[in-house]
Amino acid sequence: MSVLGTNYNYHRTFDEERNNRCCACCVRTMKWFPVLFIVSVICWSYYAFVIQLSFCESLSTVQRILFLLFYHIVLVMFLWSYYKTVFTEIGRVPSRFKVPRVELDRLIRATNEDEQKQILETFAKELPVVTRTLNASVRFCEKCRLIKPDRAHHCSVCGVCVLKLDHHCPWVNNCINFTNYKFFILFLGYALLYCLYIAFTTVAYMELIWTPSFHQLQGKIDGRFHILFLFFVSVMFAISLVSLFGYHCYLVLLNRTTLESFRTPIFRYGGPDKHGFSLGKMSNFQEVFGDDQRLWFIPVYTSMGDGIVYPIRCYDEDAESLLGGQQPPDDAEPEALHDLDVTIYMNERGNLMN
Repeated sequence: MSVLGTNYNYHRTFDEERNNRCCACCVRTMKWFPVLFIVSVICWSYYAFVIQLSFCESLSTVQRILFLLFYHIVLVMFLWSYYKTVFTEIGRVPSRFKVPRVELDRLIRATNEDEQKQILETFAKELPVVTRTLNASVRFCEKCRLIKPDRAHHCSVCGVCVLKLDHHCPWVNNCINFTNYKFFILFLGYALLYCLYIAFTTVAYMELIWTPSFHQLQGKIDGRFHILFLFFVSVMFAISLVSLFGYHCYLVLLNRTTLESFRTPIFRYGGPDKHGFSLGKMSNFQEVFGDDQRLWFIPVYTSMGDGIVYPIRCYDEDAESLLGGQQPPDDAEPEALHDLDVTIYMNERGNLMN
């Protein structure tokens, strides 16, 4: 009887694990549907623009060459940026932020909140973290069991803590974070440029709907419907992209993520400061796009820093003591007190940097 029971439990456990694996596989597959939808729309737009517009319509050779040349340049940059956004690995938190088992046991056995805060503060003493929670405690992820680096957050979709998490985007099936934020901005920009170019080059064919000859051209009706539908689709996507692209350009210039725009970061010294990571518009831009102007608009990795340490405009502990505990006003412009080189910043942390 016990053997039967053991076998029954074993098979039940095996079936549950198999079902869980099947469900997880189905979920992973479904996450790719938005990406496949975007790729399908791009493929159809290529057919409608290149085949139906450029070759089936009465265009001069020079006009056709110009149409296709600029179109393919924008398309290549658009697809390149999209590919990098989708397939760039997310920035994971290094192992040194993982709380050891001994410290974790002490944390679990802690009898009050103050004791837990002290344990986390002691462990994080050697870690480069300057942000805190609402109760002034070190930011700790209970699911990953690690100290969160500055600007890192736990992604419930990916199931891990991600460096400089902006948001999880289903249209790219990836987290928008430190490693691919530049690619994401370029993807939005080139997608908007792609849609606007198609809209402006196909707008002339809108008048075909009201011309009598349009209904008599039986051989070209299907092709021209592709062109007209392409116009409406490109305008629809352009309207959606212009606000999203503009919003993220605004965030780049302020050196702020989407999460930080809704939840102001709290610093160990200085408290809440929505401009805490802002170093000035140009420096903020360079932190994402790099300092080589030739590579700004090319989808290659040029972002500055390591995703763990960030220069901040608020004063640290030593600076605060030198200034008599005075804090800079919230509306003050970011001063040139910090170097964008995060390595130098960490080595000289505690000093005002010129």
